[in-house]
Amino acid sequence: MDSNLQKYLALLKTVECGSFTKAAEALGYTQYSVSKMIADLEQEWHVSLLERNRGGVLLTAEGTALLPYAQSLVNDYRILQERIAELNGLQQGLIRIGVFSSVATHWMPRVIQAFQRDFPGIQYELLLGDYSEIENWISEGRVECGFLRLPTRNEFETISLLQDELVLVLPKKHPLAALDRIPPVELNGQPFMLLEHGGKTEVSEFLELHGLKPSVCFTTWDDYAILSMVECGLGIGILPRLILQRIPYDVEIRSFTEPYYREIALALPYRKKPSIVVKRFTEYLKYRSEAGTPSPQ
Repeated sequence: MDSNLQKYLALLKTVECGSFTKAAEALGYTQYSVSKMIADLEQEWHVSLLERNRGGVLLTAEGTALLPYAQSLVNDYRILQERIAELNGLQQGLIRIGVFSSVATHWMPRVIQAFQRDFPGIQYELLLGDYSEIENWISEGRVECGFLRLPTRNEFETISLLQDELVLVLPKKHPLAALDRIPPVELNGQPFMLLEHGGKTEVSEFLELHGLKPSVCFTTWDDYAILSMVECGLGIGILPRLILQRIPYDVEIRSFTEPYYREIALALPYRKKPSIVVKRFTEYLKYRSEAGTPSPQ
């Protein structure tokens, strides 16, 4: 979608929802991204579009006058996309995607929801696995594309999407929770829930990088098992921030004094021409990433 049209859509959704926060949730963006797009419009048009107050946002007189034109442009764009989809065979189709748990839970539903507005006939098959399983599925052709962390195999073409911070998860009232940021050395000797399965993961790499030796008492690839164990006070753990959105567990979350990130990317077979469905999906996903979403914050 053209960047200006994306801004018009953000304006329409904010007016509909009455707040930046609700509009961001509906569009799958961050609140900052929605607010910035509308601020950009106000700067470009030299008018004030919204009045901001504690109760939310309301259209100004200028915003009320301009809103129908923005609505017309967005509607025309959607009609255009429908006609293009028909010409490109996107009235129906299937895309198979390899995903890991945090992406499947907190990213894909919003991405698919938004993509379906333009291409409602597309169906999706999500295969849930770890990094090595997803790499194998891509190589074998079981999926057309997959989400991985970088670096990955040289045989893949990759589109970098997100820097996802690894953070420390603590039980309530844990002594380390008194600190705003945690020095990595404080993990030494601590009862530790290790997130790992099969090959080495970013958590093990973080521990090795800092020469840390926590007391590993539980190992799993299930993020939520880690959270449940931590909540019960059985130890501490390190998890990607992306998985920690809207969690029901009563735990403390702290960044490290030396931040550490995993780089999430979409991977495709390097020399295989993608289908039209996959090509459109990857273009769409790349644009949404460049627009500032998704975000683990």
